Amino acid sequence: MKNIFTLSLLCIICYSAYSQKPRARDLGVPFTGTTGQFNAITDVKGVEVGYSTIISGEGENIVGKGPIRTGVTAIFPRGKDKKFSPVYANWYSLNGNGEMTGTTWVTESGFLETPIMITNTNSVGVVRDAVLKWYVDTDWYKGEDWWYTYPVVAETYDGFLNDIYGFHVKEKHVLEAINNTSGGKIAEGNVGGGTGMMCLGFKGGTGTSSRIVSIKDSKYTVGAIVQSNFGSKRNLTIAGVPVGMELRDTLNYEYNAPPQSRRKEGDGSIIVVVATDAPLLPHQLKRIAQRIPLGVGIVGGRGSNGSGDIFLAFSTANEEAFNRDETTKVETFSNDLITPFFETTVQAVEEAIINAMVAAETMEGINGNKAHALPHDLLIDVLKKYNRIK
Repeated sequence: MKNIFTLSLLCIICYSAYSQKPRARDLGVPFTGTTGQFNAITDVKGVEVGYSTIISGEGENIVGKGPIRTGVTAIFPRGKDKKFSPVYANWYSLNGNGEMTGTTWVTESGFLETPIMITNTNSVGVVRDAVLKWYVDTDWYKGEDWWYTYPVVAETYDGFLNDIYGFHVKEKHVLEAINNTSGGKIAEGNVGGGTGMMCLGFKGGTGTSSRIVSIKDSKYTVGAIVQSNFGSKRNLTIAGVPVGMELRDTLNYEYNAPPQSRRKEGDGSIIVVVATDAPLLPHQLKRIAQRIPLGVGIVGGRGSNGSGDIFLAFSTANEEAFNRDETTKVETFSNDLITPFFETTVQAVEEAIINAMVAAETMEGINGNKAHALPHDLLIDVLKKYNRIK
């Protein structure tokens, strides 16, 4: 069996190479809206993303040994070096068959006080604990002896490709994801928490996108990142084209020996995080989070009973809003100006999901179970057939 730590280091070396993989626009897929420089959540100034990717072993699954196809994603709203710097935030669940810890306090307080971590279903606890320890080791609270903290950790299920009951995510992987965080271009596809995920009949994973919003004489950015692991192939829709139906007999999932499961077609989950630099208050960010399902639905999500569709939105504006002792003044948009942010949220989420699928590569996991990559050539052929590209 290959050494996990060696492969994890290899992922660091290959980090820039991952980010150069083709994206949906590179294939000619048409989208609405103007993107930021990197077409990523990191177009929102200050936002940083990092990964730890764990890929090891092949063949028969031996619980505790593998094969392993999993990882951790870290998202810092103001960057990890900023340390404790809360942002206004809120969240929304389309279907709650999943987990995102810490959200009750986000709603109650209106602030996100921590990074956002995403991993597999069975590793939420270890990731949460590792983040808490990292707070202590790095003085996250800047010398303040604070008596509570609620890390935000979300998950989707990778147990059809990954030895999920082997509990392979460790503290070192959480620290690796945190230490790898950066702005600019970020990797997509089979990386971080998205490593072992499947989506709409093909290989899924991590994807991102952004949009520019012009309000009067000012420009703002909306960015989205997804961990995409949901949906039925028959519903896959790209650029308005029923791609899943056109490719229904092509490259289906291969389950040689899936674990015992009540999983039905269409079950799965998606975690979406939306960031903006626009001055929105928590109740307005709730409205942003509630529009995320529209982007998921455009590509084929239906919020099935077995799906955890959980979304969080935050704003990096109003940096001085959080104060334990003093009254603060904040800036906010009028609700009459907010609709363009709803529209761009839907656009960015839609493209982020397709970017995740375009970047993802075919992966074989436990017991030879296989999720095929969305075939670029066939996708282009289908879009041409429907006159969506020339």
